[in-house]
This record gives sequence, C-alpha cells and structure tokens, in this order.
Amino acid sequence: MLSGDQDLPDGIGMARLAWTRLPTADGAAAAASTSAAAQDELFVGAVESLDYEVIENYAYREEQAQRSKFWVPYYIMLKWFFALLIGVGTGLAAIFINLAVENFSGWKFTLTFKIIQHSYFVGFLVYILLNLALVFSSVYIITQFAPAAAGSGIPEIKGYLNGVDTHGILLFRTLVGKIFGSIGSVGGGLALGKEGPLVHTGACIASLLGQGGSAKYHLNSRWVQIFESDRDRRDLVTCGCAAGVAAAFRAPVGGVLFALEEVTSWWRSHLMWRVFFTSAVVAVVVRSAMNWCNSGKCGHFGAGGFIIWDISGGQEDYSYQELLPVAIIGVIGGLLGALFNQLTLYITKWRRTYLHKKGKRVQIFEACLISLITSTVSFVLPLLRKCSPCPELEANSGIQCPHPPGTDGNFVNFYCSKDNEYNDLATIFFNSQDDAIRNLFSAKTFHEYSAQSLITFLVMFYSLAVVTFGTAVPAGQFVPGIMIGSTYGRLVGMSVVKFYKKLNVDEGTYALLGAASFLGGSMRMTVSLCVIMVEITNNLQLLPLIMLVLLISKAVGDFFNEGLYEEQARLKGIPLLDSRPKQIMRNMSARDACKNQKVVCLPRVSRVVDIISVLRSNNHNGFPIVDRGQNGEQLVIGLILRSHLLVLLQSKVDFQNTPFPCGPGVLNRHNFSDFVKPPSSKGKSIDDIHLTDDELGLYLDLAPFLNPSPYIVPEDMSLAKVYNLFRQLGLRHIFVVPRPSRAVGLITRKDLLLEEDGDIATTELQSTVRAHLNGKTAGGNPHLQRPLLDSLMIE
Repeated sequence: MLSGDQDLPDGIGMARLAWTRLPTADGAAAAASTSAAAQDELFVGAVESLDYEVIENYAYREEQAQRSKFWVPYYIMLKWFFALLIGVGTGLAAIFINLAVENFSGWKFTLTFKIIQHSYFVGFLVYILLNLALVFSSVYIITQFAPAAAGSGIPEIKGYLNGVDTHGILLFRTLVGKIFGSIGSVGGGLALGKEGPLVHTGACIASLLGQGGSAKYHLNSRWVQIFESDRDRRDLVTCGCAAGVAAAFRAPVGGVLFALEEVTSWWRSHLMWRVFFTSAVVAVVVRSAMNWCNSGKCGHFGAGGFIIWDISGGQEDYSYQELLPVAIIGVIGGLLGALFNQLTLYITKWRRTYLHKKGKRVQIFEACLISLITSTVSFVLPLLRKCSPCPELEANSGIQCPHPPGTDGNFVNFYCSKDNEYNDLATIFFNSQDDAIRNLFSAKTFHEYSAQSLITFLVMFYSLAVVTFGTAVPAGQFVPGIMIGSTYGRLVGMSVVKFYKKLNVDEGTYALLGAASFLGGSMRMTVSLCVIMVEITNNLQLLPLIMLVLLISKAVGDFFNEGLYEEQARLKGIPLLDSRPKQIMRNMSARDACKNQKVVCLPRVSRVVDIISVLRSNNHNGFPIVDRGQNGEQLVIGLILRSHLLVLLQSKVDFQNTPFPCGPGVLNRHNFSDFVKPPSSKGKSIDDIHLTDDELGLYLDLAPFLNPSPYIVPEDMSLAKVYNLFRQLGLRHIFVVPRPSRAVGLITRKDLLLEEDGDIATTELQSTVRAHLNGKTAGGNPHLQRPLLDSLMIE
C-alpha cells in the first residue's frame, strides 16, 4: 500500500497503478516534457480550449451518488424541452429578421421609385442616404456594443464545437448585435446575406437557454441552470446551429446535415434525434408565420424573406448531352469559389493588419464607404442598359410585367420611357436578394436577361462581395454565393439553349446548378448543401445534377485552397483540428510531439504561495499532481485544471496549517457546480485572487479535486492515432507515458455488455488470468511496471 493512500478518495489509489515516476535529473535530457497546456500560449487572451471531458473527481462522484432515480428521466425530458425552446426561439428570431429586412427594403424601393419619377438625382440621393443609415446602424452596433457579432459567426461556432471557446461569441449582447446588425447590413443593400448570421443566432439562443439566461443583464432563471458542463452546452449549441440553417432556408433536413457535415467534430445518435426535432420545430414555426403573412399582415413582405425558390414547374428531365455543360458549371464554380476564398483571405489579412488597428472610427468609415459604393453601383449601372419591352406572359403564370414598385416580381420598370418596358439589370439590383434569386431561378422566363446584363452584374457583385466580406457587420455568404453562382449558371443555360435548341432546357435550372457549384467551390460542402438546394427549390428531379456539380466544384476548389470557413478560422487564430491528421503525423510518435517539453507539476499537498507562483509564471491550463510512494519515488496521481485551482484559491475554505493530507471532511465543502466555468466567458483570473501573507503560508491538499483517471497513451503510439483520439473524444489533455509492461487485464466487447445485475461470471477477464499476469511480470514487483510520465499533449 502506498503512503497516504488511505486518505485518498476511491479511485485515486487505483489510478496510481497506471501512473509513473517523474523523470529524474539524469534522464531529463531524454524525457524532458511539459504539460500540453503550454500550447495555449499561442492564443492566450483570444481563445481557450473547452473541457468536454468529464472530470470524475470526488465532488462529481458524490453528486452523482446523491441524485435520485428520477434524475435521469428529468434530465432527458429537460433536454427535449430545451430542444423545443431552441427551435421556437430561433424560428421567431428568423421571422423578426426577415420581416424587418423585407419591409425596410420594400419601403426603400417604393420611396425611391416614387421620387425618381420626378427627379432622378433626388431619388439617387434618398436611396444612398437610406442605405447609409441602415449600414451605419449595423456597424455602430457591432463596433460599440457587440464586436463578436461581426462576420458570419460560423468559423467561431465551428471552433466551439471543435473544442475551442472564443471569448464573447455566445453572449446576450452578441445575440442582440447579430439580430439588429443583420437587419441593418442586409436591409442596407450590402453584398452579403443574413443566413450565415442566423446560424450564429441559433447557437447564441441555445447557449443562453443552457445557462439560464444572462446574469449580467438580469435575464436569468435558476431553475433551468442544469446544464453545467461544456459537453451539455455543446449539444445545445449543435441544436442551435441546425435550427439556424433550418430557419434560414426552410430546410430542416439540410440543417441536420449541415450540423453533421460542416460544424461538428463528433456525432451521437441520441443527439441526432434532438437536432432533427429542433429543426422540425423551426420548420413549423416558420411555416405558421408564412401562412399569417400570406393574409397581407406583413406589410411589404410579399413572397420574399422565407426562402423557397420553387422551380418545380421548370425543367422536369435532362439529357445525357447536358452532362458536359453541367460539368463545365462545376469547374467554373470550383475556380471562382477558390478565387473568392483567396481574395477574401488576402483582403481580410490586410484589413486586420493595417486598417482595423486604427480604431472603431475607421471600421465605421470603411463600412459606410462600401455602402456608398454599393448604392452607387446598383443605382447607376441599370441606366447603362436599355429598357426592353415586356414579353407576352401566360394569364395564369403569376408573373406581372412590370411589377408595382416595392413588391417582388420579375420585371422592374426603372427609369423606362414606356409603361410596358422593364430593365433587366434593375430586376436584379432593385429587388431584395431573395427576390432577385427567385427571379434568376424562375422557370419559363426565356430571354428575360441579356448576356451583357448578367456579365455586368456578375463582375460587379463578385467584386463587391469580396470587398464587403470582412467588414465590421454581420455578414453571411450563402445568399451572395447563390446570386453569383446563379448568374453564371444562367449564362451557361442561355448558351445551352442556343446550342442544342431542340432540348427541353430551362435557364432557371442552370441558374440553380450554378448556385450549387459556387457554394460547393467556396464552402466545400456536399451532402448538406445538396439537400438544402433540393429543399429550397422543391425539385427532386435535379438531384443527380446537383450532386455532380457539387462533387466537381469541391474537387476543383480543394486543388487550390481550403474552404471559406476553414480559411477564416485560421485567420482568426482559431486552432481547428481537421477531420484527418496530416500525413507527416503517421511517421511520428506521441513522444516525438512532446520531446522538447518540460513537465510542470504540483505536489499533492502544495503551499498556497507555490501554487500562486506556478499560476503566475505560466499559462498552462492543466497540471499533473504528484505524490510520494512507499519507496520515496514521485508518482503521478491525476490532473487538475487551472480553473479548479483558481476556485480553491478564491474560496480559501480548504486551506490548512499542516503539510499533511486532509481528512474526509474537506470533501463536503464543495459541490460540482462550484467548479463550473461560466459559458463563453474568460472565467476567473489569477489577478482576481487576493491573499494575505498568512494565507500564502498555508497548504492545500489537491487530491479530492483532481481528475484521477485522465486519458493516457503509450509513447510509441503514432501521432496520427493520438490525433484521431484527441479529436473524436473532444479532449483537452492526454498523458503520454512509456510503454507499460504489466497488464491488469484485457477488455473486449463482451466485457462492455454487462447486464444490470453485474454478474461477474459473464466477463472475459477472469481473476485467475489477472493473478497470473500479476505474478509473472517482472518478478512480481508491481512498482517496476509503472510507466514513466513523459508529458501532456496539447491543451
């Protein structure tokens, strides 16, 4: 029996058999290492790893033992109830944003069209000022109130679900800034969308529900503060991401697949059911709002806002001869998508390095300047195109030429000399983005657009989207990407119609394929994007063609660079773990990854002043705890987190006068909830700890608060295998130890299928086998079999 084992909680004594002596001074050159937390120095102050692993210390085990038999059903029921609340909340947020954007756009276009009938210059001035006011409101909210709400938010949420917490991304003010900032930026006519920010909005709603609201703004409720671990909050945020996509595109299945394919690093079948339920709730809420708006109670809302671009009345079948132009669309999408990613990366780097460092006023000025340029381009360019006579339309087509100002429609009379004429370029510029895409996708509208107008719009909107992305406003790239892709897709469709002539080809079909190709080439999504495009167009006949263009565009884009979200995450310093390890890792071992590190350990009973010194001298977030064995050797007994040490130092209730292990009484002074870090918060800092000289001289027994069973890997395991283990389990630390020579047993699938009665006879590990192994290894001396602690992996 090791010295002091009788004072340890159950589990820690057994953990010692799996740990090892620290490297001696003689062997330090060969086994020098540090805690994996040293890597946090790369991004201290910006991001921090999340603790998805359950810390099974004594406080956790005691809390689990005290829970009644009704706890598990209540816990499961509350998870489903929260999934319902997330769906309802995200659906309502999407309805509010859509109503506001569509009405602001409708009022703006109606007023502008009325004024230009009397004075073109005054109408131009009013149009610019309205857009400028909306954009200014957006950038002012972001810069002064919620900086974390800038951009789409998807890279930050992807990082959160990958195990990295960026400060401020899930706060209440971020939610408010995202909602109202999106209304201003999209309503102000900038070349960006509201769909990406809706994913961030859903994640914020989920996180706030999980923590019981916002304590800072006194909008919290204690009865829902049950989800205290990062793992539970991660599940809720996943539901919020799927709800955001479902609300943005009215694509519930696409939302589930988006969460699975694009943002999460892990998946569980139980979580899929809740995510699916959340997306279904969103679909019901949004559908109810659409039925209410169809009665005319939503102002200028019209048919826009809630995206559904129904092309089921268009092309019903395709010929093998169309596979070549479809493949060409895929190649174009891959090239333009990769170019878009590279250009936005360069411009964003320049913007962060030289522009945004000059202060908030420069950010406001930049957004307003881009608004002026965008408004000028969209107002002046249509004047360069001649108006065209209205085509002959079928009586039951539902299309009106020209349509009344301020409402949705295919044909816009913009400064035309005759009442029965329309301007095809103004049809794109002087509609909300949703209506413009609906026009580009519209079936049986041959010759609605000229090639010159489509090329002009493609060049200008592509350039504006590149420049606008990265400004200090909420900015999504789904809808701008669809507009860019549908433009060159329709161009290819026009060429196919002229070349084949006899085929039943619809230009709107190729616009849809172009939109899918650009999104695939830029964002590199395949399955989820394919389902989203099918759901929002209500046309299953085109599924094979959509799959083809997505595969081609993704393959072409991957040849040049990574996806848009991965590039932006790297630029923002978010250390994402990719789905696959790099090839070089297959030729490296775990020991190679940490051979130049040095272990930073704490003794089981430490002086308070020593703990303070260690915390101030480095930025590690995890520390091995050591104790002396019966032969005087130092043995590792577990791992303690920096946040837990700060809680103990701030509470002071566990300080003791003697350097001996504490008694059992100290274990009842803390609950597991005392160690929970506030969500999306920096938590406690060492600068918040204020101790007197007498308190600094006291001692603290760390054994009851450490994790006695962290994950360990042998030193000769390939780094690629360690990488997969680290990512799939969502770990923050991994101990690297020498190859142990003593085996306690061997667990197989059969051992994990125990019945609840716990019949030991059904297990494969027989006591005789364990006795044989214990007696035959190294002469029966168990202390020679304890592996040496080399280091901790990245934190």
